[in-house]
Order: sequence, then C-alpha cells, then structure tokens
Amino acid sequence: MTLDQMTPHPADSATETVVDAMDAPGPQVWDDMTVEVALSVMASAPSRHLLVYDEDGRCTGLIAQDQLTVVRDSSAYTDRVRLRDVFGDNGPFTSPMTTIAEAERTMRHGRLGALPVIDEHGCAVGVLALSR
Repeated sequence: MTLDQMTPHPADSATETVVDAMDAPGPQVWDDMTVEVALSVMASAPSRHLLVYDEDGRCTGLIAQDQLTVVRDSSAYTDRVRLRDVFGDNGPFTSPMTTIAEAERTMRHGRLGALPVIDEHGCAVGVLALSR
C-alpha cells in the first residue's frame, strides 16, 4: 500500500506534510445519527468512510462502511443504535503539519486505511488515505 498522492510527482515523505497528500474531508455526520442513516449517507456518497462529529462540531473520528455493516449485522443491533454507541475512543488523528512518513507509520502500525487530518480546533481539514 502507498499513500494516495494529490500531485502527479511523488512526494518526499520525509519532508512533505500530510497537506500535500490528503483528500478533501468528504462526507460528515453527527455522532447522534443512527447506524442505518449513516449507511444510507455512505451509500449516496462516493466514499468508503464518514467523518463523525460531536455536538460541539469537533471531529471525533472516522468510521468505515465495513465497521457499520458489522454493527448492523450483529445480533444485538436495533434501529436505535447511534454512531456514538459504536465509537470507541476518539482518534487517531493527525495534524496538517505531520510529515507523510510519520502519518504512514501511524497508519501502518494501527492498520488504518484512512486517517482524519484535523486542525487545532478539532475540525477535519482532510483525510489521508492509503491506496490498496
């Protein structure tokens, strides 16, 4: 896997920051949304993940379609399960100033396909994704 690049020439991952390789934030949802509604949003968006926000407008993480599908298909699922019930701890996140090499290590270590890039106020400014 390699990092998706926004520019046609390869980035120097030791000095370039995630701003040079990140995608636009993409679909954003609130943590009080139900799993079923989130799956509907995802089905209508060309994205494999959703950024989740809390009631204060801060990004609390990223959730992938396969995570939502596992929850929906579980025996404990009801149509009242909300995203905040599915989420564990917040993060991981990265800063726009993180080097690509650092972010890639974090993603590989955590086996993450995508990583939210957030600013100092907790707002998502992009998503760094590994290509498959």
